[in-house]
Amino acid sequence: MEAHLFNIILSAIVIVIYFVAKKVIAMLIFAFTEKSELKEGRAAIVVRYFHLLLVVLLFIILFTIWGVQKDNVLLTLTSIFTVIGVAMFEQWSLLSNVTAGILLFFSFPFRIGDIIRIQDKDFPNEARITDIKAFYVLLTTKDGELISYPNNLLLQKGIVILNSNFFDEKEKNEIN
Repeated sequence: MEAHLFNIILSAIVIVIYFVAKKVIAMLIFAFTEKSELKEGRAAIVVRYFHLLLVVLLFIILFTIWGVQKDNVLLTLTSIFTVIGVAMFEQWSLLSNVTAGILLFFSFPFRIGDIIRIQDKDFPNEARITDIKAFYVLLTTKDGELISYPNNLLLQKGIVILNSNFFDEKEKNEIN
C-alpha cells in the first residue's frame, strides 16, 4: 500500500482538478452564452463536448500516473478508434455537423432572428433564422416554410445577412 501511496494521492489530486475544471469550463461557456445573448441549449451541448474531452484527458493522465504502458494504451485506443471509424464512416456528415455546430456557437456569424441568404446556385434560400441546433439551423422563409439546414453546409456556403426589408412591416412586428 505504501508503494502506491504517491500514485493514490496524485490520482486524487487529478480527479479533484478534473471536477474543478469541469465546473469552471461550464461556468465560462454559460457566461459566454449570456454575454453573447445566445440560447442556453446551445451552450449545454458545447459543455457536454468539453466534458467528454476532459474525461478523455483524465483517463490519459490516470493511465500515465499508474504506469500503464503507453503501447498498451495506444493499442487499445487505436483499436477503439478504428472500430468507431469504420462504424461511423457512413456517418461522417453527422460528425461534421456537430463540429460545425461548435464552430457556429463560438464564432456566431449570425444569430437567431437574423435574415440570411444562402449563396447556393442550385438551392438559394432567403429566410429568418428561427433556431440553431447542434446538427442544423431552422430557417423560416417569407412564405412560412420551415427549413432544416445542416450546420456543415452553412460553413461551406456563403451567407449574406440581409436587412429587415425582406419581411413586410406586419410580418416584422409579428416575428418580433
